[in-house]
Amino acid sequence: MHYPIGLLFDLLASSSPLPWSITVHFKSFPEKDLLHCPSKDAIEAHFMSCMKEADALKHKSQVINEMQKKDHKQLWMGLQNDRFDQFWAINRKLMEYPAEENGFRYIPFRIYQTTTERPFIQKLFRPVAADGQLHTLGDLLREVCPSAIAPEDGEKKNQVMIHGIEPMLETPLQWLSEHLSYPDNFLHISIIPQPTD
Repeated sequence: MHYPIGLLFDLLASSSPLPWSITVHFKSFPEKDLLHCPSKDAIEAHFMSCMKEADALKHKSQVINEMQKKDHKQLWMGLQNDRFDQFWAINRKLMEYPAEENGFRYIPFRIYQTTTERPFIQKLFRPVAADGQLHTLGDLLREVCPSAIAPEDGEKKNQVMIHGIEPMLETPLQWLSEHLSYPDNFLHISIIPQPTD
């Protein structure tokens, strides 16, 4: 329940036909599989915690700490009420960086795999290499999750999905973070087995 719906689709149903059929149960909550949500306030607190964590990685928490309580509330209300303009008016500040820095301090990302018990991989990773070159999605995967990439002479065994699409491995990570991050400001990357059909 605490994963974005698009991420769940990428992990569990990306090869199924659309529209995605979802079954909702109102009895026998699966306590062993899902976190039970006690209230709307708990969801808001979790969302804001993720936003703060992402900003700590990108800007050392400077942007979110300079915001007022009303800005935090506007982020949440814009998301909750499906008001993109209200949300983006504040979130835009979290996606900016000084021009001389060529990107964020670190990229807030999480890599999810359907073939492991580990919930996700998250490590510090800079968007720009020491030589000034922009790191790519391929660079991230080679360092953090090398099994996700097919060897040059080998068969492709996995798909790398973000928001239902398979971005090219040459795509700069900074660009992906700016344009394909979820509302919590994390880049949620799914590694799923290559479809056989």
